[in-house]
Amino acid sequence: MTAKPRRERLRGRIVFHVRGFGFVDLEAEDAPVESAFVAPPDLNPFLAGDVVDTTLEASGEGRYRAYDLTLVERPREEVIGTVERCSGGTACELRLDPRIGNTAWPLAGAPKGLRTGSTVVAEPGRDAARLRYRRTVAGEDAGRAAVLVVHRIRTELDAGARAEAEQVRLRMKGRRDLRRMATVTIDAAVSKDLDDALAVLPVQPDGAIRVLVSIADVDAAVPAGSKLDAEARRRGTSVYLPDLVVPMLPPQLSEDALSLRAGADRPALTVELRIDREGEVTAADLSLSLIRSTARLTYDDVAAFLDRGQADRIPEEVRDTLRWLRTAASRLSAVRAARGGVTIEPDEVSLIVDPATGEPTSVDVRELTSAHLVVERLMVATNEAVARWLIDRGLPGIYRVQDEPEPEQVERLAEFAANFGFMTAFGGQLSTRGLAAFEEQFRSSTVAPSIRNVMRWLLGRARYQAVPAPHYALAAPAYLHFTSPIRRYPDLLVHRIVKAHLRGEREAHPDAAELETLAAGVNDAARRAQKAETDRLRMLIARLFAARVGEEHPAHIIAVKPFGLVVQLDGLGITGTVATEALGPGPWELDKATYSLVSKRRSYMVGEAVRVRVASTDEVLGRLELELRPSR
Repeated sequence: MTAKPRRERLRGRIVFHVRGFGFVDLEAEDAPVESAFVAPPDLNPFLAGDVVDTTLEASGEGRYRAYDLTLVERPREEVIGTVERCSGGTACELRLDPRIGNTAWPLAGAPKGLRTGSTVVAEPGRDAARLRYRRTVAGEDAGRAAVLVVHRIRTELDAGARAEAEQVRLRMKGRRDLRRMATVTIDAAVSKDLDDALAVLPVQPDGAIRVLVSIADVDAAVPAGSKLDAEARRRGTSVYLPDLVVPMLPPQLSEDALSLRAGADRPALTVELRIDREGEVTAADLSLSLIRSTARLTYDDVAAFLDRGQADRIPEEVRDTLRWLRTAASRLSAVRAARGGVTIEPDEVSLIVDPATGEPTSVDVRELTSAHLVVERLMVATNEAVARWLIDRGLPGIYRVQDEPEPEQVERLAEFAANFGFMTAFGGQLSTRGLAAFEEQFRSSTVAPSIRNVMRWLLGRARYQAVPAPHYALAAPAYLHFTSPIRRYPDLLVHRIVKAHLRGEREAHPDAAELETLAAGVNDAARRAQKAETDRLRMLIARLFAARVGEEHPAHIIAVKPFGLVVQLDGLGITGTVATEALGPGPWELDKATYSLVSKRRSYMVGEAVRVRVASTDEVLGRLELELRPSR
């Protein structure tokens, strides 16, 4: 007997699957499910991201179907697709990218001579299934253009913001003058938006080290209420595709006027951290400052100096500074290890793209060095210190929060670990120290990528919110982002709150409602940016491996799905899929208890070592199709 429809109207957002069906992700906390299925015909007049009201109907096994959809809001400003038919520039139809829509829509305003098969960007109507022509994608990578449009990444700069950027004049007066200090920036060799610099004051008699972390004062060039500020807020974050950087701020600011370039005077906000000999941050003093970077250093060069004594690329006047920074970071690491937590990052695939042709040439896993650790420890300590500074003064802020896992998630992780021979005894609750101890067990094992994959799912994404709360993975009671205002809007907002307080302005702060609205916006922008970066990386990897079909690689299974195996190539961090059809006689069933894909003759388990052959690639979908090969 079919359950009766849930009659009250619920609100949600449309999400498309490339196969033509879709879902409504529901907003209400009391909704019976987080997401409800939508049949393809019901999706025809909608676009991905549309806010709709809908009615639900139970369809069995805890599933629901959404029907009777009504458009409430259409945030999407652009769509992209392929011209399906066009008669002399009139009566055209645009087949939408399947991640945006599932059908062809009428296209108005197309120029004469527009050809069938052309890739076109168009503007959707606010309340109807109609499009207006904007431009033809020609002379650029259509795949990259699609990623930007699909994930709503703004590339055009508002004319007013552009004019403001050309007229920026930085005020240098009334600041703590730190220009005579030996100060360094440490970044990737390709980085241009340098927003943090480090210096050290002479060590104190009690063994305390005072580290000065200076951050570019973006607010000095991008005041609240300006057109530049409105544009930065809409973007929320810079987006780093392998073959394109879409900055939050115009390049003349992010890469020039605000970037902490060596030898250039720059306004900054400086956090002076006092780190005692036990590794505790006992004081944090904030000030408006004026700095001049002594040297622009790279992670590789600093690591070579600290680890192997190779000093040929390190100016003599900053060598002791680097040594003291290492000491300070080591103290912070000891405290961090004692309180637990982990930093679970995905394997960072480094894709080298030829700047002249835009073509991918090679791929590797980017290794984190001792220099990365020094910078990471000092930036995290700075972000924590500023969070405490705001809370101690009763100031508002926008915080970075991550929840503790629920008991059922902890139980699932324990079962998964036991499946691979790791005993946990979490006791139903995963403390931050327990998490660190668990990581210590599997850190060097061959199944580490598989376990990290599950742990990333378990912990979930951190988010921004106006109310301070713990950040679980960092084991931090309160945490925020302060150290990258050139590329993240929350950092810029925190800078403004700090500066207002330093100037004695006690009432000039945003209220809680405004901060929560902003947090929701930047959470959405960050998700879209990450998806765009991931999609483009996968597309270019597929393009690179199109010329490597037939290659064999050692690999490990990192996940099992109803459709087959998800496999990660050893040493590359690249994932591909082995479809069940390529596994041999079935049927194949998913065994959730053992994290295996099982048939009568064979089973494949997460963490298992395999050898695979690249069978085919699909650049549009960013997929590597693999086949299993006999182990050597």
